Amino acid sequence: MINKEVFNWAGLALERMAARGVFLTAGSEKPNTMTMGWGSISVYWGRPVFIAPVRKSRYTFELLEKYGDFTLSVPAEANDFIEQLKLCGSRSGRDCDKYAAAGLELNPSKEIEVPVIKGCGAYFECRTIYTEDIIIEKLPAELQKACYPQGDCHRLYYGQILACYGD
Repeated sequence: MINKEVFNWAGLALERMAARGVFLTAGSEKPNTMTMGWGSISVYWGRPVFIAPVRKSRYTFELLEKYGDFTLSVPAEANDFIEQLKLCGSRSGRDCDKYAAAGLELNPSKEIEVPVIKGCGAYFECRTIYTEDIIIEKLPAELQKACYPQGDCHRLYYGQILACYGD
């Protein structure tokens, strides 16, 4: 049975992702948060799923490979967390404490060990159930050039949405 809350919050999540991004957090012992501007919410295998593309060069990639679970924290208003999203999208958690630098606070999630960003309007808690690598040669040439000029492709993480809720 699919929790209908997923669909209640899906529109906000996709709108914010397209406009400025949302926060994706991975890792439980030392979590890391990145800004995500691409992704989708859908139904696969009879389950609600968030598909999160993460480049293999990212620190978040290492955490997803190790732990599998991730959360999405979606700002409620279009102008919320603008500077924090910029910072989390431009600096690596390998090199800095993004939470201190951006003034972000974490809250525990409900179903998994990965925290959420305090003060956001909506939250998705996901467990990876499948991964798939983007094969650059299968993309049209213009997308290869525009999205992967360095060849740093994404791995798609299909995360079953275990919980979805708002503040």
